[in-house]
Amino acid sequence: MGENMAVVEKNGQSGHGGNIHLFRRKIGAEKQDIVDFSANINPLGPPEWLRSVLSRAVADLGHYPDPDCHDLINSIASYGQYPRSQIVAANGSTELLYLLPRILPCKRVLIPVPAYIDYARAARLAGKPVEEVVMSKQGGFSLDPLQLANHIRARDLVIIGSPNNPTGAVVSSAAILQLAADFPEAFFLIDEAFLDFVEDGESAGGKLENIFTLNSLTKFFALPGLRLGYGVFSEAIADQLRVHLPPWTVNSLAQTIGARALQDTSYHEQTRKTCTLLRESFTEQLRCISELTVYAGNANYLFIQLDGSLPSREVAGRLAGQGILIRCCDNYTGLDNTYIRVAVRTEAENTRLAEAFSAIFKKKNPSARRKKKAGSLMFQGTSSNAGKSVLTAALCRILLQDGVRVAPFKAQNMSLNSFVTARGEEMGRAQVVQAQAARLDPDVRMNPVLLKPNSDTGSQVIVQGRPVKNMSVSEYTLFKDKAWDIVCTSYDSLAEEYEAIILEGAGSPGEINLKHHDIVNMRMARHAESPVLLVGDIDRGGVYASFVGTMEVLAEWERRLVAGFVVNRFRGQASLLDSAHTYLRDHTGLGVFGVIPYLHDLGLPEEDSVSFKGGGYDRPRPDIPHIEIVVVSLPHISNFTDLEPFLDEPDVHLRIISRAADLGQPDAVILPGSKNVMGDLHFLRDNDFFGSLTRLADAGCEIVGICGGYQMLGKSVQDPLRLESSALETTGLGLLDIITELKEHKTLTRRMGKHLQSGLVVKGYEIHHGISSSHLPPALAFEEDIYCGAVGREGRIWGSYLHGIFDQDEFRRWFVDSLRQRKGFAPMAVILAPYDLESAFDRLADKVRENLDMPAIYELLKL
Repeated sequence: MGENMAVVEKNGQSGHGGNIHLFRRKIGAEKQDIVDFSANINPLGPPEWLRSVLSRAVADLGHYPDPDCHDLINSIASYGQYPRSQIVAANGSTELLYLLPRILPCKRVLIPVPAYIDYARAARLAGKPVEEVVMSKQGGFSLDPLQLANHIRARDLVIIGSPNNPTGAVVSSAAILQLAADFPEAFFLIDEAFLDFVEDGESAGGKLENIFTLNSLTKFFALPGLRLGYGVFSEAIADQLRVHLPPWTVNSLAQTIGARALQDTSYHEQTRKTCTLLRESFTEQLRCISELTVYAGNANYLFIQLDGSLPSREVAGRLAGQGILIRCCDNYTGLDNTYIRVAVRTEAENTRLAEAFSAIFKKKNPSARRKKKAGSLMFQGTSSNAGKSVLTAALCRILLQDGVRVAPFKAQNMSLNSFVTARGEEMGRAQVVQAQAARLDPDVRMNPVLLKPNSDTGSQVIVQGRPVKNMSVSEYTLFKDKAWDIVCTSYDSLAEEYEAIILEGAGSPGEINLKHHDIVNMRMARHAESPVLLVGDIDRGGVYASFVGTMEVLAEWERRLVAGFVVNRFRGQASLLDSAHTYLRDHTGLGVFGVIPYLHDLGLPEEDSVSFKGGGYDRPRPDIPHIEIVVVSLPHISNFTDLEPFLDEPDVHLRIISRAADLGQPDAVILPGSKNVMGDLHFLRDNDFFGSLTRLADAGCEIVGICGGYQMLGKSVQDPLRLESSALETTGLGLLDIITELKEHKTLTRRMGKHLQSGLVVKGYEIHHGISSSHLPPALAFEEDIYCGAVGREGRIWGSYLHGIFDQDEFRRWFVDSLRQRKGFAPMAVILAPYDLESAFDRLADKVRENLDMPAIYELLKL
């Protein structure tokens, strides 16, 4: 590998860094497997608007570029406050560097070194003699203006890099102006290719007739493949350069992107701030290695001297064997084989290089002692309800079957369907199901942030299983920095305990209005160093457009995280999709990891109320004697999965309704939980449910309330703290003689006890703010003489706070049989449909394993 690296450097154009293409050809690696520290490119990557600008600019490719670069020159003039007549745009500043010595009336080129090696090459190709002034090592290779002044003659072209390449040292604008003023018959070319990275960097461009500057746009904006730069010269020299440049030297795309880039001041500020922080932390990491001397610099790269125990090319060869490229500096005048230059990249990449250096020099760098993080893979979707949660559960079960210790993780879940852990902490039900798939006890670290909407613009925010407060969208946005720290801590803790973590995103990573405050999708994937599979629901239609569209709105760093796609819920022959998959690969460069068939009746709890409200619970009416249960779909319904155990009962027809007119004549009505009882009571009143439910109760229909539904059955709900409404009190249905007061303290507990009427064991969990008072007989009895709920009208109207009460097979069958008897049917007296998640998980895992490229999945997980 070291030999291959030497070949790359030898054959690369003028020994530059950044020739990733030649290196890849030599060793057969993919681009994404290589971390290139040899090229000094902005670690933030291109601006997020890049693809949208490119997409619009494609239409201009049918015309020749503007030969005058009018819009681009205007942007440059505005950006640097330069006269338009002094600006020359080019196909990279290198084009101007090579042209200037040919047209300039200079006799000699004077270069302080070490310096960018093309300064001398451009001069010699122009037939100009070169004198190099070696800067002192003792002075940190910084330019000494007095030393340089001793060498300057009339009609010299003095080329100075500021910041210098490779040292990163900046020459002040004042010092340059003084030299130019002292030697008015000499020319000064200042290469400011990296000046934009410098906080408060001041350009010398346009300030004196004998000062010229070169500026690169592609390094700062992470677009080196685009080739775009400009220079600022005296008007006379600028005119000569334009005459000698070929026509249309700057293409249409480069002109459009350059003009837009120079106007993006927020990107400029973010880059300087981020690069400064990254450079400082990277310097601190490397200075922990005694064999490395890191010079102080101001640009987006570090200049380093090795201690001589290993030559730079051997170190570079060893790093190349790990897919890491650095720049050896032994072809810079004044430097030997102990000097290297490394770019400042992302924090994770910088740490990777620091650890690689430590391994080479056999040092125990503090960062190298970190525990190895678990392998990770993340499912994100093109939309909500694309099947991310189910696929996460499926992969958890598959890995468990294969002997891998695996845990699920979702940074933030917005759902009214929650669960209470054994420690009395609240988390999203979807992550509970995923934990069950992995045969783990639910742990709030798997879902550190839970949002429970209680209005159109606000939610109760639950962090690490405990309620923080109700927040509006704007309040939560301000809270997200704190939430992010908690999310990262939770994930890192899990990742140290398990071999693999399967992460789930939320909604879509392409939601433009949410991306800047994201803590659950791509930002989370980057923290976890997790590849991402995009999941699309083909049953909805437009899945391939959704894949392509999502990729188009992702920033470049986000796109690099995407490994491929999963087509979900397909009905038909998968081979019919081959042409679509070919198009998808051609357009995005990524393949499809699997086509998952539409899986009917999984027998698993749904992720959220989308399926509940959208017909996901609809079943044909049984063709055997059966009872009918109606569930009222409340606007703020929560924990709707309380009803799922009824779905597989062969003698039960479950109907979901949202209009009183659709109640019909059921055998039972269930009012489910609610996150906003006050609001849902208004809904029931405004939609004539009050009178309709009262008439059903009078006719002998059984009416059951669970949690919020139990509170609604009472006479009133009081809200003195205004937790849910501006109203202090709201009238209830009046079917039970109970009064509920909403309290600040939230009850979060798991319960086990007896249903008093049947004598059967029930268990579940409670999540509520209310305390209900009643003189009616209780419905349930728990340990330590704790009673819960209330029963009225000879047992036909009852309710309790216990979620999951119908999960118990024996109790559910008793409940159904009691309704059968009341209807004149004989009781079945045996369990007909066990609520068995274990077998459901195994069925799911078998189907997904059969249709997912598991060897490729294991490769992504690095297991």
